[in-house]
Amino acid sequence: MTSVFDALFEARSVGVIGASPNGEGPANNFIGYLRSCGFDGPIFPIHPSADTIAGYKAYRSPADLPQQVDYLYVAISAARVPAALESARGRARIAQVISSGFGESQDGWHLEQDLLKAARKAGIRVIGPNSLGTHAPRCGLTFVDRALRDPGGVGVISQSGGLAADMVRRGQVRGVRFSGVVSVGNCTDVRVSELLEYLEADVHTRVIGLYLENAGEASALFAILRAARSAKPVVILVGGRTRRGQAAAASHTGALASDFRLWQALARQTGACLVASLDDFVDALLAFQMLDPRSGQPTKRVVLFGNGGGTSVLATDDCVCQGLDVAQFDEPLIKRLVSLGLPPGSIVSNPIDVPANALRAGDGAVAHQILEEVLAASVADAVIMHVNLTVVLGYQKSDLLGNLIEAARRARQRHSGRAHFVLVLRSDGDAETESARHQCRHRALADGIAVFDEPADAARALSAVGWRESWLDRRSVRPVLGASA
Repeated sequence: MTSVFDALFEARSVGVIGASPNGEGPANNFIGYLRSCGFDGPIFPIHPSADTIAGYKAYRSPADLPQQVDYLYVAISAARVPAALESARGRARIAQVISSGFGESQDGWHLEQDLLKAARKAGIRVIGPNSLGTHAPRCGLTFVDRALRDPGGVGVISQSGGLAADMVRRGQVRGVRFSGVVSVGNCTDVRVSELLEYLEADVHTRVIGLYLENAGEASALFAILRAARSAKPVVILVGGRTRRGQAAAASHTGALASDFRLWQALARQTGACLVASLDDFVDALLAFQMLDPRSGQPTKRVVLFGNGGGTSVLATDDCVCQGLDVAQFDEPLIKRLVSLGLPPGSIVSNPIDVPANALRAGDGAVAHQILEEVLAASVADAVIMHVNLTVVLGYQKSDLLGNLIEAARRARQRHSGRAHFVLVLRSDGDAETESARHQCRHRALADGIAVFDEPADAARALSAVGWRESWLDRRSVRPVLGASA
């Protein structure tokens, strides 16, 4: 079944209102972002007097466009927006209004109503106003500089444009690949609930993320998630959890204040995962992209394995604070691990702490043997392997990190489905170390391994996965969609 939002996520033509001949401004930047992201459809700048803009033929008004466009980007003063939309009748399917000065401002409510009336008269669906844009990598539509045209299965709806841009940038660095990210702003016309319903039905989307400030659609979101039986993992980041935060949200998008307990109730009843920060949001999306939530085995028992005793201690605290269990191994398993001949100073009771020099022996053979023993013993719902890159990179004559990743890949393949496996690549912030982390992250992701920056990040992400798995058990719902792992 087709939807008007197909024109958003798979736009084939774009109109741009607000670009200038001098090459400056958000609309001009938007044209540049389209080019860099590989958008290959026609682009039609609209300007009252210019003949060309950015090398494209310009048109005097939307009414003069030679064809109907799928997506119309509008970045002009708020007072001019209603007339521009009305003139686009029959010439645009969806308009995204970047302009601010509407319902989020003290005197803009009436202007926002004028915008809505003009859009309905023109037969155009409007996203915004007071939004920043849409990132749709399947077609190369984007509002973000240096965005990748590398589509994936994560769909995001955000009531903040700035955070939406952050989600794209941080997400793509960490390995999140998007089916689409929509900044919705004030939601004067197109509602979050409409886009959520679309993403629930979208075959390209397997994980859904929401950043919400407005409680006005809570009942509609609840109904959609219940109707979908939460077949797809949903991660929610809520802005305005405190009174001062609610006041800030009201000035941001004109949002209605809400009690955070409302969102907690929605999560309990629908299986959605609530997170507390932008980084937690991105990490949870990555976890659900890379890991298959399991009914019948909710993530609770965690095995920590790495180089760094202090890191292991802190990682244990992080896991326990997230409701995860880092239990000591029984004596038979400890004896089998000791029999591997690990050097003095190694700890094998969980956490497993092995010096990097020992891990180097036999091109990572010890790491593979340790993982084999742990996975074969069925003592873990998840394994977190943490690596201190500064130490590991000191062994320049061997590809120690690559060998560790290969050891993990082989063990996971042999014991497929027995435990989630995630990798933590810790860095000291040095440029060379960060470059190595970037390269190794992509190598691990290509092998189906989720990568996090610190054990605490991995613990929070696994806790989100465990929350959903526990909910699936309570509801006796088997997950029908998930990433390959």
